[in-house]
Amino acid sequence: MTTRADILQGTLDLLILRNLRGKPLHGWGISKRIRELSDDVLQINQGSLYPALYRLEDRGLIKSEWGVSDEGRRARFYTLMPAGRKQLAAEQTEWKRFANAIEQVLQGT
Repeated sequence: MTTRADILQGTLDLLILRNLRGKPLHGWGISKRIRELSDDVLQINQGSLYPALYRLEDRGLIKSEWGVSDEGRRARFYTLMPAGRKQLAAEQTEWKRFANAIEQVLQGT
């Protein structure tokens, strides 16, 4: 059986890229925003989030710079790069296609 964690793991990059589209965020800010926008359904732990951020940075989809958070703490802020915008568009298209296929199966059409 597929769990929520399995689905989230497969879409974590998409969620991160989407949330960096507006402005740079630090890791906790990304996690908080995803949790808030999903009404607490999607909760990303640090053990999943930070490896994904490092992987996206290694692929040149995001970049990071040190800054100071709203709480006054030193934090790494992540910014979406042009390659990340392109990847986001491709992943959003694929996700919509996948979600539509699931919906069709659930409705039996």
